[in-house]
Amino acid sequence: MLTIKCAGCKTKIFKYKKIGKGKVLYCYKDKIEEDFSIKEVNEYKCKKCGKVIGLDQREKIKMKQNSFTTSGFKV
Repeated sequence: MLTIKCAGCKTKIFKYKKIGKGKVLYCYKDKIEEDFSIKEVNEYKCKKCGKVIGLDQREKIKMKQNSFTTSGFKV
């Protein structure tokens, strides 16, 4: 389970079940356990500072690199 946080203000964005190695390029919506973000049109934003974290692409979210940090255990 990974905790994805805003790089700017460190607010939680997602609790995400990541499987496999590598960077978080996409977050698949069915693997998001908890969602703390704000969705506006096709953008996912931090609820505290409003920074864009990712872009909606139907079943997944294309994450904007350098706009978030991750912590937690990677399976």
